[in-house]
Amino acid sequence: MRPTLTLSPAYFLYHSIGQYPGKAAEMASALSQFSDIWGAMDDAQWPRVLAERERFLTLWRALIDAPEGTLTSAENVTTALFSVLGGLPANRLKGKRVLVAADCFPSLHFLLNGMAPRLGYTLETVPVRQGEFWVQDEDMLAAWGEDVGLALLTFVTSTSSHRSDLDALVQHGQRMGSFVGVDLTQGVGIIPFSLVNTPVDFVVSTSLKWLCGTPGAGIIQMREGLIDDVRPELRGWFSQPDPFSWDLDAFEYAPDARRFEHGTPSVLACVGSVPALEWHANQSHLLTQNRALTAQVIEEAGRAGLHLATPLAENQRGGSVMLELPAHADSAAVVNGLRGRGVFVDARGRLLRVSPGAMTDPAHVERLFAGLREIL
Repeated sequence: MRPTLTLSPAYFLYHSIGQYPGKAAEMASALSQFSDIWGAMDDAQWPRVLAERERFLTLWRALIDAPEGTLTSAENVTTALFSVLGGLPANRLKGKRVLVAADCFPSLHFLLNGMAPRLGYTLETVPVRQGEFWVQDEDMLAAWGEDVGLALLTFVTSTSSHRSDLDALVQHGQRMGSFVGVDLTQGVGIIPFSLVNTPVDFVVSTSLKWLCGTPGAGIIQMREGLIDDVRPELRGWFSQPDPFSWDLDAFEYAPDARRFEHGTPSVLACVGSVPALEWHANQSHLLTQNRALTAQVIEEAGRAGLHLATPLAENQRGGSVMLELPAHADSAAVVNGLRGRGVFVDARGRLLRVSPGAMTDPAHVERLFAGLREIL
């Protein structure tokens, strides 16, 4: 079934690639401006595009209340975490445990697991309890002792929309003397986060999803007092105070977050994300709208007899609702069938991921469940 042309797309993919009104035109304008700068027959390219990149960094600092000089861009959360791991003092992790939840973003687990032998730590992955959908905060706390050199926390999970109790976890980590980082990716942009209220040691994120930005526009932020002790092994010309210093025998790290940079930065991705970040900075209703729509999704799921794979309490979940499809259902067929009805969702195994955002309305939720009833 093809979507009826008079119906607007029912978009529920804010856990993946967020959309907002006018996004395509604004992004095209920003990228066109970049093309004009980069293609000009003059010598002003680097000063101008780095100034545009600084707009990206300024918007991100404001978004999470990061002090100046503590945040820079990264290609993605995996390279951001690698820069942190590869720069920590040797005694920080050697002979200790690194703690992570089993429902973290898989790419980060792949990295942590791969670097364990070289950095000399033991990776401990806290499991999801049998029959449940997310790692319980109390299980993280129970596994977290003074021998944990680093704990990587997930703000909101991508498979259940479980929102971690960061206050309890971070306070415990401070008592244990652990280095504490947070992956903000699935929560930032819809669930408020402030480093003033949650002073963790570092955060990593992307500008995709609820922030509606582009791929390649990630960030890394580290607490100011820790930066001097971190010497990333992934380094390059942009890691220096002056990237244009060519003295091969005089490399030194920049005194601030720029030391987490390495080769030529992904300026194009930053420029392409600025319109989305500027749009987001001017919104005040996104969470209220999301809560109304997710409440409707939860109510409709109950009527349809679909099991929730997401916490029911608002303060324990992000902006998404995950639904467990019946055992007989073919997830790919469900997603394809909904696409044919102009409804856009995705699935991880039998978990249907539903994330209503700025361009979703109540009629879209009704169309989603009408489609599910027909397909299932």
